Amino acid sequence: MKSVRKYLILFITSGCVIGLDQLAKSYVRTLAIGDIWMPPGLGWLTPYARIIHWYNTGAAFGSFQGFGWVFTILAFIVAGLIIYYYPKVDDRDWWLKLAMGLQLGGAMGNVVDRLTNNGQVTDFISVGNFAVFNLADASISVGVVILLVGAWFKEKSERVMKEPEDGPDERLRPGDRVDVEIFPGKEETKSE
Repeated sequence: MKSVRKYLILFITSGCVIGLDQLAKSYVRTLAIGDIWMPPGLGWLTPYARIIHWYNTGAAFGSFQGFGWVFTILAFIVAGLIIYYYPKVDDRDWWLKLAMGLQLGGAMGNVVDRLTNNGQVTDFISVGNFAVFNLADASISVGVVILLVGAWFKEKSERVMKEPEDGPDERLRPGDRVDVEIFPGKEETKSE
């Protein structure tokens, strides 16, 4: 039972991503390929953001077209690694657990498409001139950003924890003079 609890947040997060992604894609597939849809009253947003039925056979944001099978295999490898490492992550690193859940959900959301849609992934979010993408792609990208920002904050807080107890004033600063013994028995003063 304890092992199930360890995975609970991972599977809830990734399940929500997969569910929302597949639900949105099922609505978008009711449009013809290339059709644009906007909610009533928001037509003025069409030059900037729109829902469009599109698909790709490559990676996120339409890159590497025709290599969907490679990304399916990679998604299963990444999913396996996430599931393997997830219980080893400290519970205090909630941001890392969230990032892993988003990445797992995004990867599996696109795999579901590839396996049920002739190797094609349905894309539908179009912003400006940027490549058309979907919720799974966005989830993977947001997961990566959370991972990077969280790692940066963790590293920064660990550096602060390692500062001398007397505070940062005890550290050397540029221009401080330091006595260094270069040769045994001889002392030289060297400035930094």
